[in-house]
Amino acid sequence: MLERSIEILVTTALSISPIVLLKGSRQVGKSTLSTHLKLHYVVLDDISIRLSVKEDPIRFIQRLPKPACIDEIQKAPELLEALKLYVDANRRNGDFLLTGSANILDMKQAKDTLAGRIIELELYPLSLKEKSLDPKANCIDNLFEHAFSVKPVMYSTIVEQIIRGGYPEALNLTTSMQRRLWFSSYISTYVERDARDLGELRDIDSYFRFLNIVAPRSTQMLVKSDLAKEVGVRAETIENYLGILEQTFQVKLLRPYFENIGKQFVKSPKLYMNDTGLMNYFLKIATPENFEDSMYKGAIVETLICNELMKHLSFTEIPTDIYHYRTNDKKEIDFILKRNDKIIAIEVKASMSVSKEDFKHIADFQKNSSKDIFGVVFYMGEHVLSFGETRVAIPIGFFF
Repeated sequence: MLERSIEILVTTALSISPIVLLKGSRQVGKSTLSTHLKLHYVVLDDISIRLSVKEDPIRFIQRLPKPACIDEIQKAPELLEALKLYVDANRRNGDFLLTGSANILDMKQAKDTLAGRIIELELYPLSLKEKSLDPKANCIDNLFEHAFSVKPVMYSTIVEQIIRGGYPEALNLTTSMQRRLWFSSYISTYVERDARDLGELRDIDSYFRFLNIVAPRSTQMLVKSDLAKEVGVRAETIENYLGILEQTFQVKLLRPYFENIGKQFVKSPKLYMNDTGLMNYFLKIATPENFEDSMYKGAIVETLICNELMKHLSFTEIPTDIYHYRTNDKKEIDFILKRNDKIIAIEVKASMSVSKEDFKHIADFQKNSSKDIFGVVFYMGEHVLSFGETRVAIPIGFFF
């Protein structure tokens, strides 16, 4: 098993809370990490266990050997009230680790039931650092500390990792056909087990059309009316579909940045797929040649960086927020990282070269804002390049 960056957070959370929820999409390694912690393990995908839960959830929790891991908790939401009653009567930290591939705590009733009794943690697909056996390195912390050391990484290696994505099982697939079959099965399982249950989908065909339309829009502003028109459904249906994607950890909606600097900011979020391997499956990109020829090459690289930033944000030393930046006069910056009064403005380029022109919107932001802003352009080249005291170009190998 590859060591996961979040493991220390899970063990720390179990030491201070009676219930910890480890959430994330299917096949990201929640079960593997949970079994590694050597807790009594039960999985609610097992129909006989689920029937036992439905029969008497309170007795099920009482009789369960503790500390315990309950896998796929979204399959039996009636356990939440039983967990609350048990914890209130027998509060002991570390008794329950819950895992879920659908975010049950997006539901208000569940949040109210377990308020003050649970810590939530999200497990993402494998980061590039985890795949490189360096899981404790945090790229966000390094950015704020201006520690920009980069190990040499071949361009072909970066492209290979972009195509593979971060699902642990997909790392063992060596051919494009194997990857196509695995991701096809993944989507079918995801829709059948999670999306259908969560969203009460009546029209599976339109949901599949929606999935295929969303992938090419990764990195774009979210315009629900455009999606509704293209899928051929009502705007309310698109709202439901987007909710399902978020609750099952297939996409992230990145909030817009706001600041009083004499500009009007676009208020819409940007949409990002949660894994480049899955994104490439929908875009039918299976080889390095497909990637190079694709009109979506820039969007895929930007999605990669978004995914990596999200993974490292989940275990930073100091809480850090992430936004996108876009003004009505078309000044756009891919990512804004905000930590206390410091900001790192990030642009992403899919090319192997970088110039001063690539920093133009970052420079405009620095000129108009009173905040401490450092500018970074990530690119596909090999060298860290300085463009003044407050701007630097960094190879994407920084994340390896």
